[in-house]
Amino acid sequence: MKILVTGGAGFIGSHLCKYYLEKNHGVVCVDDLSTGRRENTKPFLKNSNFKFVEHDIIKSLDIEDKIDQIYNLACPASPPQYQKDPVFTLKTSVLGSLNMLELARKNNCRILQASTSEVYGDPTVHPQPESYRGNVNPIGIRSCYDEGKRAAETIFFDYQRKLGTDIRVVRIFNTYGPYMDPEDGRVVSNFVIQALKNDDLTVYGDGLQTRSFQYIDDLIEGLVAMMNNKSNFSGPVNMGNPDEFSVLELAQKILELIPESKSKIVYKPLPQDDPKQRKPDIRLAKKELGWEPKVKLEEGLKKTIDYFRKITKK
Repeated sequence: MKILVTGGAGFIGSHLCKYYLEKNHGVVCVDDLSTGRRENTKPFLKNSNFKFVEHDIIKSLDIEDKIDQIYNLACPASPPQYQKDPVFTLKTSVLGSLNMLELARKNNCRILQASTSEVYGDPTVHPQPESYRGNVNPIGIRSCYDEGKRAAETIFFDYQRKLGTDIRVVRIFNTYGPYMDPEDGRVVSNFVIQALKNDDLTVYGDGLQTRSFQYIDDLIEGLVAMMNNKSNFSGPVNMGNPDEFSVLELAQKILELIPESKSKIVYKPLPQDDPKQRKPDIRLAKKELGWEPKVKLEEGLKKTIDYFRKITKK
């Protein structure tokens, strides 16, 4: 098969490219490198099955190759990244989705949209099932991402209803692992880099807000299972690890795993609209896909810390 991955030089995208290349499929990686990292694709460049296309999906895309499947992962995903240029973020979600759906129609192929747990906003229902419609501030500093992803889901399901497009929609919860950008501002990479550099670990608010942390290998297995499910299940479906930890517990765990660190935990004000709780209800993924995460937090953090040790030494 020929697989097209938008955002393929990013954290999740590069893992997905690696997965399919190891299965001897052709991979077309599309990325404008605004947040993706060229070094993530370096291991693939000598592989004849790999093709890199530098392109911004806000603009229409023509690919000479016949595409069999599209994974639409392109979008700034961490708060510092997506708030840096909120109009660009919104355009990527909305116009980018439209362009990729048109490419899917042209190729008569299936397309998967990487949506997000942020569609639930600061939830009033816990844990969050797919039936929950969310509590999102439409004019806040996070709305370019939250509402952009919600609008993308709308477009995907309208294409399915109106045009019969073969779609899949996955709501991804906090994911971490090797190939994360050390400067992307996500909580796991922030804490690990701060601890390795002996900088203070920055906890926002009282640190009691909760998150569920999913290791990248589990997510890749879930994305592939969703794309290739035989029941034509379109979603949306949650993908995350239901093990719930406070941000403070995460900081403490990382300091335990980096015992040489001289870092301390410091507190700063909680940013606007930062969710107080985040935990996926994954019963639907278990039922429809037979999928659930396997990697426990400590095991995944050890692998992630090893990766960041190597790149910080470089």
